[in-house]
Formats: sequence, structure tokens, C-alpha cells
Amino acid sequence: MRKFKIGYRTLKTAIGASLSIFLAQLMDLNHFVSTGIIAILCIQVTKKKSLKSAWSRFFACITGMMFSFLFFEIFGYHPIVIGFLLLFFIPTMVLFKTTEGIVTSAVIILHLYEAGQITLDIVQNELLIIVTGIGVALLMNLYMPSLENDLNVYRKEVEKNFAVIFEKIVAFLREGDYTWDGKEIPETADLIEKGKGLALRNVENRLLRHEDQYYAYFKMREKQFEIIERVLPTFTMITANVEQAHLIAQFIEELKDNIHSGNTAKKFLKKLDDIKKEMERAPLPKTRKEFETRARLYHFLYEMEQYLIIKSQFKGLADAKKGKG
Repeated sequence: MRKFKIGYRTLKTAIGASLSIFLAQLMDLNHFVSTGIIAILCIQVTKKKSLKSAWSRFFACITGMMFSFLFFEIFGYHPIVIGFLLLFFIPTMVLFKTTEGIVTSAVIILHLYEAGQITLDIVQNELLIIVTGIGVALLMNLYMPSLENDLNVYRKEVEKNFAVIFEKIVAFLREGDYTWDGKEIPETADLIEKGKGLALRNVENRLLRHEDQYYAYFKMREKQFEIIERVLPTFTMITANVEQAHLIAQFIEELKDNIHSGNTAKKFLKKLDDIKKEMERAPLPKTRKEFETRARLYHFLYEMEQYLIIKSQFKGLADAKKGKG
């Protein structure tokens, strides 16, 4: 059973609907409850979505009033006229990409139909209903709770899983240990996807910024994770116990202990380059198995180099610790 919870959006919706209806009653507007409906529809999960929703509904309502004037005043106030009006009105909203406002504007159109006439006072009443509902919704959406705590939870979980995966690679290189259920692989993919989604919401809550350091972080981890998934099958084909495997294991172990959101990947790229040079100085393999193992280890080092290059292009999060990669 899911836990009963009142979220911040639910709270804002309840307050916004109540406040808009209160203000509409205070102004003695006809159909004052409609302001509550408009407020509810305009309160969204992000500031950008709220602004887009508000604009769509405002544009649709104004256009709906214009259509109402043309159709009702020319063809009369009959139910069939509403049908004809909608036949032209809805495609117009689709054309202007403001389909979100169709339901809201339909309420206004029906108000005008019910009135049986369109006068200046009626138009003023409807405009105040629209402005009050949308205005209160925008006011409610000025506050958006910070998502950074949740983003950091996802970040730490991803880094923890990366460390576990590297630990398993080290165990295999040193001891040929295959005892791993691999549950961190689907877990990490899911965490990265959720982190990206949350980071996008964070972007949409910052009206003057189009980029987010957390989104860049999860995109970076996504690219790195693709490399990890690609190299894991390589280890199942390593059959010979060679000195180079222990050398690489030591490097991966150090890298495992330094997985974090900062960026000192250049330090590890230098160490990786030193390992490659040391492997080049080693005597040639004596058996086919040793040759194949060393070839796969070289391929693994190439992939890890790409892994570190991806990290080196990331600027790092603002709160990242220094001295880790």
C-alpha cells in the first residue's frame, strides 16, 4: 500500500484554487468558481511549464471569446452553433500549439453562450475570471522547492554502484572471481535515467538558465556507463593469469576509491598512460592464451581511457570535493 502523502504541488493547488475563488467572490464576479478551475489547471510541476500553460490558456480564452462573438452574434445562441464553433476553434488551437487551453476556453465559451448576449460588462467579467485564475496560479508557482538534495541522492547512489562494479572487476583481475549477480547494472541504468529526469525539472525551474550542472553530470555518467557495460563481457574471455592484469587491477582499485563528482581525470589519464608504457616494455607473450589475454587487457585500457576522457570534459559539480576523480 502506498503511503498517504500531501505534496507541495497538491498544497499549492489547494491554496491557489481557494485564493482565486476568494478573490473572484470579493470582486463579485459571475461564475466565480471558474477561477478555481483555471488556477488548478495552470499550476504545473515547473515554472517553465506553468508559464507555458498560462500563456496557452490565456491565448485560447481570448481567441474563444472572439470566436464566440462571431458565431453567436451571427448564427444565434443555439446548441448546434457551439458544435460548429468548436469545429473551427479546436483546429485553430492546434495550429497555434495552444491545445492546453481548449478546456479552459470552453468554460468561457459556455459562459457567453449561457448569458445569451455578449456585452462589455460580460466580457470584462470573463477577462477578470481568466486573469485572476492564471495570476494566482503563477503566484503559487513562484516557489519551487530545491531538487538538489534529491539529485545528490541519485548522484551518490550512481557513484556507489560504479565503485561496486569496479570492485568486482578488480576481484576478477586478481583472483578470477566471477561471484557477482550483476544487480548494480540495471540499478545504475535506472538511477541515471531518474537523475536525468529530475535534473531536467531543475532546469525548467530556472527561467533564465538553459543548462544544469546536474543534467550534465548524469549525461556524463550515462556515457561512462555505456563503456562499463561494453567492457564487462571482455572479462569472461580472459583465461590466462598475467602480470599486466594485476597492474591494471591496482589502477582500477585506485580509481574505484576516487569516484566522485569532482574532476581530476587528467591525473588518472597520466597513470593509465604510464601503465600502457610499462606493458609495452614487458616481454612478448609466450602462449596464445597469454597473447589473447593481453590483447583484451589493452582493449580494456583503451575503453578506460575513453571513460576518463569523458570525465575530463566535465567541469565538476560546485560542491565536489577536491583531489578526487
